Amino acid sequence: HSRELIPNFLHTDTRRIIIFLRSRDQWRSASSCVNSPNCREGNNQTTDDVNVRVEPYENSFGLDSVSLQRNRACVAESQQPPVVMSYGIGEPLSLAEPQEVDLKQSGTLKKYLEDRGLYESQKEAALREEVLGRLDKVIKEWVRDASAMQGIAEPLLSELNAKIFTFGSYRLGVHGPGADIDTLCVGPRHISREEDFFGLLYEKLQAMPEATELHAVPDAFTPVIKFKFKGISIDLLYARMTLGNIPENLDVAETSTLRNVDRGDEQTVRSLNGCRVTDQILRLVPNIEHFRTVLRCLKLWSKVRGLYSNVLGFLGGVNWAILVARICQLYPKAVPAMLLSRFFKIYAIWKWPQPIMLQEIEEDTTLGLRLWDARRNPGDRMHLMPIITPAYPSMNSSYNVTDSTLFLMTEQFKIADAICTEILMTSKEVDWTRLFQPFPFFDKYKHYVMVQVSATCEDDHMAWEGWVQSRLRQLIAIFQMHSYGCLLLHPWPFELSDGENKMMSYFFLGMQQRKQPPGTQALKHFDLRNAATEFLAKVNAWNGLKKDMSIVIKHLKQKELPNFVLPEKVALGGRTGMGRGQRRKAVAPGTN
Repeated sequence: HSRELIPNFLHTDTRRIIIFLRSRDQWRSASSCVNSPNCREGNNQTTDDVNVRVEPYENSFGLDSVSLQRNRACVAESQQPPVVMSYGIGEPLSLAEPQEVDLKQSGTLKKYLEDRGLYESQKEAALREEVLGRLDKVIKEWVRDASAMQGIAEPLLSELNAKIFTFGSYRLGVHGPGADIDTLCVGPRHISREEDFFGLLYEKLQAMPEATELHAVPDAFTPVIKFKFKGISIDLLYARMTLGNIPENLDVAETSTLRNVDRGDEQTVRSLNGCRVTDQILRLVPNIEHFRTVLRCLKLWSKVRGLYSNVLGFLGGVNWAILVARICQLYPKAVPAMLLSRFFKIYAIWKWPQPIMLQEIEEDTTLGLRLWDARRNPGDRMHLMPIITPAYPSMNSSYNVTDSTLFLMTEQFKIADAICTEILMTSKEVDWTRLFQPFPFFDKYKHYVMVQVSATCEDDHMAWEGWVQSRLRQLIAIFQMHSYGCLLLHPWPFELSDGENKMMSYFFLGMQQRKQPPGTQALKHFDLRNAATEFLAKVNAWNGLKKDMSIVIKHLKQKELPNFVLPEKVALGGRTGMGRGQRRKAVAPGTN
């Protein structure tokens, strides 16, 4: 009956007690046996310290020979060092099995997610598979067409191949209705990114009626073609290998795959890393289904709380996935409700910049790619919230985090921890609604910064809006520098529209004075006009700037906020907007 208690006794430092009994009656007999003469003579007991070994034998318990042999075998087993399954770095914090109440709470949590519509229908899932199959054929046709234009003839031409892989939320299995599919195309050495991928393939997709809303971003940190195929959003990346042909059984998760990449092609390494990191995360979690449920919860929570945006200094999909995976490693037998609670409890008190890693950083001197290493690289020591990718070459996936966004996330973790504790401690029916309450951003602060972005055509507006959004972290840094660190700036990770002018969008930042240490004299007035001028100069230095593109920065008090700051209908993580009308209480996007 008490077999599960053995590891606890084995780990006792100064008072070593090993008790292994088969029934509750035997357990009750043990207390009297410890002080009996027979027990003192047959076992070890010191007067200075407690060192008791209670083992079953006929004199004390009156066991028959068969029971005695079974108990002796179990006692011998218990004296062996406990075998602890290890996941990731170090041992788990707990191997406790879930109780009935934990299973019930996890069931209500999953039902809440289903009621929120976070799971796609079977029809949409089948459509995604159909789209990926069609896209695979398009990619193979494109490679052969591009190869034919370079003079490659049959029979070699018909054997040429390219392959697509998925990564991100779709590969992790946590995508929802309407989510895009992150896709990687791997091609042979003679198929270039500039001429063939952004040239011939883009033109081929343009000519297809199924492909709509095409937008190429060749100058992005990781170049990508964005489009919809039969209504399914696709983000397509390209990785160029040094192989003459791509085998159908290529496994990009293997580190050896990087040996077939040009050393100077960092864009291909980054493109491959998306797939490699996703696959490695799935390999390093003890229970994939529990991991997926908790990650869905965190994605929903971070969106309604305004914390889901890598580009603005919060966390994106891969960041949240690694954080959740680490909690799953520390509590390998826990169910989703327990894991979600532990997530907030641990990260609310985590001592950043202590990094989060799912495994030891892998080194390969033959490849020589740069790794994240705060001990060797001075630049890595400046990272505030290191979340390290588990695939070679290991990188910090959260280098965009700023001092302000780290503070905001930590405060939200503390709030969520308190809510989870109350929810799980209640004896009444579990209600998860409280945890996923939207963050009242437009009621939170007295002062805001509004960034207005506009252009005269849709393509220009999309490109200009994306460029400005990617630079907003610089605006935060400049404002903090000009305020001598006394300002806390909260970027709202959703672009808003007034519902009238489609070629104009808005970004908002909340501002408040940061609490200073006791005895420190804080500034009460700030002149940020020079800071705004400095930021505008940096943004307007963009090479793709056109005459029809404009940007305006305004300081607004809460009562001066425009009427459209509350969207009436918002899709999770999507673009927002509403017509002008009476302003209501503003809440976060991602709510019903």
